[in-house]
Amino acid sequence: MSLKEMLQPIFSLIPQVKSPTYRVPFKEKLKWTGVILILYFLLTVVPLFGLSSTSVDYFSQLRAVMAGSFGSIVTLGIGPIVSASIILQLLVGGKILNLDLSKPEDKAFFQGTQKVLALIFTLFEAAVLVFTGALAPSSPELSWILILQITIGGILIIFLDEVVSKWGFGSGVGLFIAAGVAQAIVVGSFNPLSSPTSPGVPAGAIPGFLYSLTSGQPNFDLLIPILAVIVVFMVVVYAESMRVEIPLSYGGVKGARGKYPLKFIYASNMPVILTSALLLNVQLFATIFQKIGYPILGTISNGRAVSGIAYYLSTPTSYTVIFTDPLKVLIYGVVFIASCILFAVLWVELSGIGPKQVSKQLHGMGMQIPGFRSSKGHFEKILKKYIPAITVLGGAFVGLLAFGADLTGALGGGTGVLLTVGIVYKLYEEIAQEQLMDMHPMLRKFLGD
Repeated sequence: MSLKEMLQPIFSLIPQVKSPTYRVPFKEKLKWTGVILILYFLLTVVPLFGLSSTSVDYFSQLRAVMAGSFGSIVTLGIGPIVSASIILQLLVGGKILNLDLSKPEDKAFFQGTQKVLALIFTLFEAAVLVFTGALAPSSPELSWILILQITIGGILIIFLDEVVSKWGFGSGVGLFIAAGVAQAIVVGSFNPLSSPTSPGVPAGAIPGFLYSLTSGQPNFDLLIPILAVIVVFMVVVYAESMRVEIPLSYGGVKGARGKYPLKFIYASNMPVILTSALLLNVQLFATIFQKIGYPILGTISNGRAVSGIAYYLSTPTSYTVIFTDPLKVLIYGVVFIASCILFAVLWVELSGIGPKQVSKQLHGMGMQIPGFRSSKGHFEKILKKYIPAITVLGGAFVGLLAFGADLTGALGGGTGVLLTVGIVYKLYEEIAQEQLMDMHPMLRKFLGD
């Protein structure tokens, strides 16, 4: 019996969000996106019953990227979804799982397997966090109650993501990341309440800076995280506008010409999300091995990695680390950027935007490159000159930018800000296109909808 035949009965047992049987109008997509966003924020304030006050957030450095709220029912955030995606991408990319995602049946199998893995990771990560003491119960008998609550929250996130992907704009993964980071930026910038570590001093960067001015000792370091957010925002918006344009002509209409744009950040922001999730799992398994008495990935103390691989792969969140521990910065930077390149290459192939898939799509639309005979072979040959190169360069660029932004201590995390700008930019483009097609229905056929 093949793997597909073994898993099909399991797929039929898992609830599915029904796919729309019609083209979802702009207003309906907007409604579903807004409803899911409100539900997400409500879930982030639902506390875990039976949680001890001694609990420590092991993944605070990656909290914004994972879109989870520590101590709430959605503590896991999108972690299980992205972890499942990493496993599948490596299996398919390494040809261990032989799937052709251009075929509807293989794509359906991929999505079904990803959901099953996400559910498994949800239960696994919930159990690990409780039994390692990261989410310690107030009494031992409440351990399984905590695990159940965290698992339910993780499952809700999985289905909310599916609703957005099928009925809303973008994906739930991106929407939740952007929502969490935006909240962190607003609170970190304008929070007027006192800081727990400094009573009487506002916790927000701007109120804190104004307070330092009134005390006669202006602290300009408080403004660095805000400036870092602005710089990352401008760099990402500029990078999003960079593209290589391939001239095209339409064989069926004489004189009809256009351009096919290949964005510099060709794989979007997915490589950074996947890399962040990979590093989170390193920290997760380090706590497991330490708990069973074999700290082969390093030791964890007070929720922070202090030695071993886990330490060197934990996110540096201040530029001062460059001077205090340059080796850690170097190792982390190399691993982070290399992982972004690897996941960019895998993502391009698996999401159907590689040279072979794009050439097939353009040829099927009757397009041709001026001066060349219309054939899939010519399309693929020309696209192979550009797509692999910009995939690697774009992956390295977003990795370097996220790494550099983290060192500045940007509000919401440098990686979080990078992802949020990319997500919002892409969301804006999708909303603009949907609105345009609603206003001019004839464009739907032209745009392939």
